[in-house]
Amino acid sequence: MSSSWYDRHILPVALDFACGLPMVGRQRQLIVPLAQGRVLEVGIGTGLNMRYYDKSRVTKIVGLDPALELHPLARERIAQAGLEVELLGLSAENIPLPDASFDTVLITYTLCTIPDPLAALREMRRVLAPGGQLLYCEHGRAPDASVQRWQERLQPLWGKLAGGCHLGRDIPALLQAAGFQLPDLHTGYLPGPRPMTFHYWGVARAA
Repeated sequence: MSSSWYDRHILPVALDFACGLPMVGRQRQLIVPLAQGRVLEVGIGTGLNMRYYDKSRVTKIVGLDPALELHPLARERIAQAGLEVELLGLSAENIPLPDASFDTVLITYTLCTIPDPLAALREMRRVLAPGGQLLYCEHGRAPDASVQRWQERLQPLWGKLAGGCHLGRDIPALLQAAGFQLPDLHTGYLPGPRPMTFHYWGVARAA
């Protein structure tokens, strides 16, 4: 079984299942309805966030994701939600959009797979309008040393099976290094294997 066949046919189904689990949906519900105005969703994937948008609060949505094999399912969910979304098949390290062009940037389960997350976050900060908000919900580096060791042990295999996902990225450190303040940071384990389930979520703003 070639990796390209796996990436095209198996990985999208597996990711859609894992990212659509009920406890993950509850996390999305905490964050996505806060989006307002002009919204850039980075890592739109299969469109799992569509059902959680408050249509009365958003005026425009642009969805960014380089995984073109995920776009057909995203389009289905966009249509089901009754939203108008412009899909761009591009990575986030170089966003071809003007400075200060969005009121909200939304990232959910995205920073784990971006090859250069710091560059991507700096781009997100660039396209945020003054006073704009970055909404985030991500899994990442656990606070417990024993869990961190398991994250490191599992990473080589996990990364290959999960589309380049990194278990142990330090989400707050990345956000702060990109120039964001974290006045509303929440953390905690979700149900499930602890190396995969430590979460960070909240609202960030440009420093």
